[in-house]
Amino acid sequence: MNVLLSPQPPSFFPHQHDPSRRSPTRSMSPFHNTMQSRKRKADDDGDEMSVSPTSSPAIQSRQLAPRPSKKVRSNELVGRPLSLPRLLETLDATQLRAVLQTICERQPEIGEEVVKSAPRPTVECALQVLKEYQDKLRDAFPYGESSSDYTYFRVRQPLLALIDALTDFTPQYLPPNETSANVSLQYLDGATKIIHSLPEWESHSHRHHKENTYDEISKAWALVINEASKRGGGFVLHSGGWDQTLAKHNQQSGGKLGAAISAMAANVGWVGGPSAGGQNPPAGQSSILDQLMAGNYGSPVRVGPW
Repeated sequence: MNVLLSPQPPSFFPHQHDPSRRSPTRSMSPFHNTMQSRKRKADDDGDEMSVSPTSSPAIQSRQLAPRPSKKVRSNELVGRPLSLPRLLETLDATQLRAVLQTICERQPEIGEEVVKSAPRPTVECALQVLKEYQDKLRDAFPYGESSSDYTYFRVRQPLLALIDALTDFTPQYLPPNETSANVSLQYLDGATKIIHSLPEWESHSHRHHKENTYDEISKAWALVINEASKRGGGFVLHSGGWDQTLAKHNQQSGGKLGAAISAMAANVGWVGGPSAGGQNPPAGQSSILDQLMAGNYGSPVRVGPW
């Protein structure tokens, strides 16, 4: 029996029936894609958390370590005394001298070291100290009219302080401690002026302070003059005009510098005497020496309380 086979229709997509060719993968739904994205994001977040510094074992161990206690600062604001340099800055000259003198009295070896280390006092410094004592004496005098005895007892303490200072300072500028005759004479000139300013008293018992001071300063002048005459033929005595200076001091003191005048007359007369050439000293110099010896050099000057 003849079977009629119907012809197969032409295939426009021949690959559909190709068993060796796989069908293309069907695209997933949008919902499926969204779920996959969320899953990947969650996985990534987990990875990041695993390497986070807060989850690091080393960081955790550091956080668990105890924190050191706070150190106390060395310059904490607390009350404390001044340091020595700052303390010395607050002291004036009088206070500083008092402290230094107290220390030297307690420890004599420190006093000896201070004497060795301190610079030699100049004539200007010494006379300035004496002037301060002189000012204190003037300030102690009472105002207005008062009896001589009352005034004396009112100023007795600063008067004795000034005389004691003169007595202590004078040997510093005498030979052999002072080798410069000019320095010695400069001090004696200033000290003698201060002695002239000492008050005159009506009572004889009160006058001995000034008279004794004149006597001591006259001996000091004589010592310096004798030593100066041995050096350079007494050139310092002539070049500085100290003979005339001494003559004026003697006149103002009322002739109380006799020892000094005698030493000056002897040494200046020898230096200015006849030379090897047989020349006589100038007439002016001889007349000055004669007046010095006679105690009437210059015109009289009244000596008052000051």
